Amino acid sequence: MIASYQALSPTDAQSISSTRNGLNVGSVGVTRDGRVYRWSLAGGSNLAPGKINVAATVNADATNKTVARTYAANTKQVIIDAGGAISANTYQDGYLTINDATGEGTTAAVVGNSATSGAAELTVNLYEPIPVALTIDVSEASLTQHPYSGVVVSVADQLDMAVGIANVAITAAYYGWVQTRGVCAGLADESYAIGQELVIGSSIVGALEAHDAAGEQTVAVAIVAGVDTEYREVFLNID
Repeated sequence: MIASYQALSPTDAQSISSTRNGLNVGSVGVTRDGRVYRWSLAGGSNLAPGKINVAATVNADATNKTVARTYAANTKQVIIDAGGAISANTYQDGYLTINDATGEGTTAAVVGNSATSGAAELTVNLYEPIPVALTIDVSEASLTQHPYSGVVVSVADQLDMAVGIANVAITAAYYGWVQTRGVCAGLADESYAIGQELVIGSSIVGALEAHDAAGEQTVAVAIVAGVDTEYREVFLNID
């Protein structure tokens, strides 16, 4: 259940911005009719209205890496041994998880990170403290972008994590509202029946198709029958 959210007018829900507008990525907005949105950062390509979007690909250069210092409990800065080049603040509003060894099982939200030009030490600043001690070259950490940071249109890979549908075009590297619940237009990857559960399509970029296999992420329900390559009303149920 969403406990805290920003009230959105129809105009608000269609706005885009080159800046964060004081909002954290992932902030929730709700229109008066109950449609739910998430404040999102588009990735390296434009988002298109009516097409299903997915979270950014996890970067192996910041996954399962040892910490570069020993830290007492409650540190709010962690330096890790990154495996390759990483841009500054790629992980802003994302998460650092201690995934193995000393301190494992803890996660903290990220304020921002330094940049590296290759394999090097990467400094990560946190909103909240890591509640346990960490050991140099023993504790292993992973960085993950917020699911609504670096959002891209689905490339018809059903193993990706669907995050929602934009109602308007959102320019690459701009912020905007991506809808996660309620009625919206969705591109059909095939014909499907009213009431059918829908998943990421397997053949058309940004499209939806009928749920037909175990393990597929259900993202919506068909309000009307789907027509291949056309946009039809669906009820998103991601949030």
